[in-house]
Amino acid sequence: MSGTTKIDRHWEYNKPKLFLLSVIALVTAGIGFSIRGDIGGALQGHFFDPIDRLHSAEMTASVLGIVFMGFAVAIAVGSPLLDYFGMGRMLGLSSVLFVVGNLIVVFADHLNFGLPIFWVVWLGMLCIGVGQGLVETVINPLAATLYPDDKTHKLNVLHAWWPGGIIIGGLISLALGQFGAGWQVKMAVVLLPAVIYGGMILGTKFPPTERVAAGVPARQMFKELARPLFIILWLSMFLTAASELAPGQWVDVALTRTVGMKGIILLIYVSGLMFVMRHFAGTLAHKLSPIG
Repeated sequence: MSGTTKIDRHWEYNKPKLFLLSVIALVTAGIGFSIRGDIGGALQGHFFDPIDRLHSAEMTASVLGIVFMGFAVAIAVGSPLLDYFGMGRMLGLSSVLFVVGNLIVVFADHLNFGLPIFWVVWLGMLCIGVGQGLVETVINPLAATLYPDDKTHKLNVLHAWWPGGIIIGGLISLALGQFGAGWQVKMAVVLLPAVIYGGMILGTKFPPTERVAAGVPARQMFKELARPLFIILWLSMFLTAASELAPGQWVDVALTRTVGMKGIILLIYVSGLMFVMRHFAGTLAHKLSPIG
């Protein structure tokens, strides 16, 4: 064997399956995001208008917004604990939370937690948000670990399926609306991909993260947080995520009611642009740089 032959240290893991699993998990998150954006008005009319019409929009914003709080907290707390709990367990938990959270919202009228209906829906949305955050917590280091020599391209291809999921969810929601399906049926669509990737996790072996495999101490990883470039990128991502995610949940209320256009159509269009561009971003990054 030649001394220059490179040995794949991840040969014992089913990389195509793990990557596909990551794609389905992210598609699940995208489908849920899209459908929630399309049914915002329906949630307001069903749950909150009967309670307090004057403040029903505020309550709708709260239950839709708590998804992103759960998402952010799950990433902040879950990332440092990823090596301790393992990628498989955390991704499996995300599947469970997607199922539980969506079921809580769908059957909120019939669940008696001793709480007002607002808090039942809020709790279901929080579970969904934490599940979505755990997906991001796992799939990014997983893709980087599996493809160390092509991580920029693979991460771009993987994250193309966030808008891909939004497109799928939006089209399904539009189609179900044409057949007169209620918001409960639309929201239940998320259960199928969540169960699929949850089942795929069973018996699948996950690798340790790059940090563990390279023997880099956790304290050294946390030191990187103080680097100026990291802070700049963090602030940039913070603003990007804030401008992308929150408005996307208001396309139904903001557009459908005010200009008469189905807001989900605009979300599908923008996501289509994002889906295509992310597939080419890896090629551009190789010619320029990830920052470029």
